[in-house]
Amino acid sequence: MIPPQIWRPLGILLAILLIYLGVRSFFVPATFYQYGHFRGNSLATIASRPVQYAGKKACMDCHDTIGEKPYHSKHKTVSCETCHGPSLGHVEDPSQLPSLKPTNKEWCARCHEANNARPKTFPQVVIARHYPDKDCMICHNSKKLEKKP
Repeated sequence: MIPPQIWRPLGILLAILLIYLGVRSFFVPATFYQYGHFRGNSLATIASRPVQYAGKKACMDCHDTIGEKPYHSKHKTVSCETCHGPSLGHVEDPSQLPSLKPTNKEWCARCHEANNARPKTFPQVVIARHYPDKDCMICHNSKKLEKKP
């Protein structure tokens, strides 16, 4: 015969387990873990969002001379909209405000703030200590980044 001091903890443990499974079945979506450790319906949710990016080709259709600059600089692999923001609205209606232009440290810090996860060869600085009173574009303008042919 099993003594009551064993039955009580087992009963409490079983009750906790049943409550956990009940709550979990209520909060975890049915498609969770369908394609891995995330909600399977998230793909449809993401696909249903409106498109905001135009793509580099759309930028080059109108800004071909400006758009060529990155091809001759260290930023040749970076898309226009990485710095200038989503531009589909501007492409569809050019009278809308043009895309943003990076003019302050926050723009450069998105990619160039020191981060141990980035390769050591990637240019990184501690933005707060690297000329804290100046914007990056004062010294690092596009003319200086272009390679001479």
